[in-house]
Amino acid sequence: MMTLNEQAYEHLKKMITEDQLSYQEIYSETKLSRELGISRTPFRDAIHRLVQEGYIDIIPSKGFRLHHLTRQDVVETFQVRSALECYCTAEITRTHTSRKAKRLFRELHFLMDEMQEILETTQAIQDFCTYDFQFHTAVIGYLENEQFSAIFDTFMYRMQRLARMSLSHPGRMEDTCSEHLAILEAMETGDAAHIYDITLRHMDVPKGINLEDL
Repeated sequence: MMTLNEQAYEHLKKMITEDQLSYQEIYSETKLSRELGISRTPFRDAIHRLVQEGYIDIIPSKGFRLHHLTRQDVVETFQVRSALECYCTAEITRTHTSRKAKRLFRELHFLMDEMQEILETTQAIQDFCTYDFQFHTAVIGYLENEQFSAIFDTFMYRMQRLARMSLSHPGRMEDTCSEHLAILEAMETGDAAHIYDITLRHMDVPKGINLEDL
């Protein structure tokens, strides 16, 4: 059973991700906690957690508002992603003949098929983004490093916002599929000499798009 802090966090996060809050408004912590029927202490804890994860900003003496992404956010987010994912894909490549790696490759091929189907049919960005991040989460999860997974989860909201921005550009969905396939093929064939650069390119291209958008 979730604690009151967790309930407050999940409730407020759901309101943000489902676009129930406006970027133009400053929200009163006291007023909103009362409207939601959540006591102030767990609500305040949820607020501070969401600040750390990049969802909102606290406005002193006024309340909080949704966080507007900055160029620094983009740079820091992709630095974190690059550090984690380049290391993970290199480790997967190093153990590419193991049964564990082969199970991962089957999962990644399934996710690639789902992304390709969306690309060829609806081209729905949100649906594509869901499978896109399942791909990356599976790569991170392969090492079973709880700290890696926790860091990745902390940046998830910011990463998904940036992904939706870049995927809205013509041709980016197709390029994302191609880049995923290149990463998967390099890992499967044990291409240790190139996997780092291939993974890093998948980080650098959308980062450039996001910086241009901002």
